[in-house]
Amino acid sequence: MNLSVFAAIAYGLLTFCGGIVGYMQAKSKASLISGCLSGILLLIAAWLQFQDIGFGLILAQIITLLLIVVFAVRLVKTKKFMPAGIMLVAGAIALVLLFSENY
Repeated sequence: MNLSVFAAIAYGLLTFCGGIVGYMQAKSKASLISGCLSGILLLIAAWLQFQDIGFGLILAQIITLLLIVVFAVRLVKTKKFMPAGIMLVAGAIALVLLFSENY
């Protein structure tokens, strides 16, 4: 398993679990739906990469980039590091690993 697969799995699981925690703590259906959906898509992207289907890497990069933008906006709005800052940092690390696979 290469680093890009690991990054997609790790960030996918973190995003999925974050959606569930967001729902449990704040009763946010938006967190539940968006977290679970993006987490599942990242896990699918990891599986596609593992199967040597190139679209998996592109899918993981796009989803991670979109999540970084969402969490950056949320961090600026709320000025609270939890959970947006954590997800932003984790997303940035995942994105670096995802793009390092191209070179």
